[in-house]
Amino acid sequence: MRILGVDPGTATTGYGVISVWGKKIKVLSYGCIQTEMKDAPEKRLEQIYKQIKRLLKKEKPHIVSIERLFFFKNTKTVMAVSQAKGVILMACSEKKVPVVEYTPLEIKQALAGYGRATKKDIQNAIKKILGLKEIPRPDDAADALAIALCHRYLNHKNNYQKIKKSNF
Repeated sequence: MRILGVDPGTATTGYGVISVWGKKIKVLSYGCIQTEMKDAPEKRLEQIYKQIKRLLKKEKPHIVSIERLFFFKNTKTVMAVSQAKGVILMACSEKKVPVVEYTPLEIKQALAGYGRATKKDIQNAIKKILGLKEIPRPDDAADALAIALCHRYLNHKNNYQKIKKSNF
């Protein structure tokens, strides 16, 4: 199974693709979609939308795992992130790729076993789980890998059974 994890944002959207087969987990790719602050909001959203569509076409994930927004102190920030998430969901819908959402608490619990784990705790967990020499950079890409791994740990048995006959 291929899982695309996405950490939505207007300035930076992190992504991480992992392959899961039984107990084996392999990183296929990770990085960030970056937009320019000087660009109009609609142009930034269009860039995110087009890049996500390219990722879906290139990586062919079986499922997209995305961070669920649940609380922000800054209303302006939550609106922008929600807009970015909206175009990501639209791209997934057009490509008929199912989407699941996880809260930061669920992600932290799945990877570190503790809902109040620090960013550093999660980054170290990613490094260890994926057998990497270094913590993935930038942070948004590492967050996206964490979101993909969360899906693997919380739903592995059900999804493995459903797609074990599909192309891997």
